[in-house]
Amino acid sequence: MSVRVGLGIAGFPYSSVAALGEWIDLCEASVVDSIWISDRLVGGTPTLEPMAGMAWIAGRTRRLKFGMNAIVLPFRDPLVIAKECATLDFLSGGRLLPAFGVGGDVAPEFRATGRDPRGRGARSDEMLEIMTRLWAGETVTFAGKHFQYTDARISPLPVQAPLPCWIGGSSDAAIRRTATLGTGWLAGLQSPAQVAPVVAKIRAATAEAGRTIDADHYGAGFSFRFGSWDDPIVERSLAAYARLGPDVDARAVFAVGGAAEIIAKAREYLGAGVSKFVLRPIGGDDAEIMDQTRRLIDEVLPVVHAW
Repeated sequence: MSVRVGLGIAGFPYSSVAALGEWIDLCEASVVDSIWISDRLVGGTPTLEPMAGMAWIAGRTRRLKFGMNAIVLPFRDPLVIAKECATLDFLSGGRLLPAFGVGGDVAPEFRATGRDPRGRGARSDEMLEIMTRLWAGETVTFAGKHFQYTDARISPLPVQAPLPCWIGGSSDAAIRRTATLGTGWLAGLQSPAQVAPVVAKIRAATAEAGRTIDADHYGAGFSFRFGSWDDPIVERSLAAYARLGPDVDARAVFAVGGAAEIIAKAREYLGAGVSKFVLRPIGGDDAEIMDQTRRLIDEVLPVVHAW
């Protein structure tokens, strides 16, 4: 089992596109495994659209993998997103790490677009079936409740065969979806204690479905800060997480202190069955984000990647 660490982009915490580019260049020149972009289509806070953002990263890099954390399927079309993913993987030489979710009941996109969140799971199941069949090179005829296709086919196909298809979510439906359609699972804002039972349920459901998911295809993320819990930026970040809901234990998904504390948090997740990480540096400006990332690369990754 390989333990690898990627870094996440939530929003756009940089002063400019040039600053983002410098951060990507730092990651590319290091042993950072991958870059992950969160999905948010509406809102006043600057955010990158994941597919476009990953295309920009792909063109700037040669080594880094990249993924979306996670694309909310009900707001997309399966043929279009399948074609986009295949194109990105083809052009990047097989570096795409697709991850998909169904979105939450209160996701602002539902309200903004007048869509009913009910039934989003069934809609997403149809999408995943269509997409994986297209990536496999099939000519797809599909007659579902939500989508109908006749002799649909895409080319070029992804370099990776099969193309990874990681699933997000912890509900019974998400566990079934992962076990029957996915090749991996990516946790949301969940502590190690919350992750462990989900991993166990996915493994049991996968065995029941007669499928296998590689033991190292389970991922989770947390925010980190070389500093102190009473740093103003940490206090603001904790307050923002607390507003996400009662199920989010902000301190349990933060690692604050030195390298030892960050490594210890990663080891907690490793004990819960996770070996792939999406870490988010907590920094107030470009310089802080760069410094936090450099310290992670120098002080944490050599230890964690050796596990």
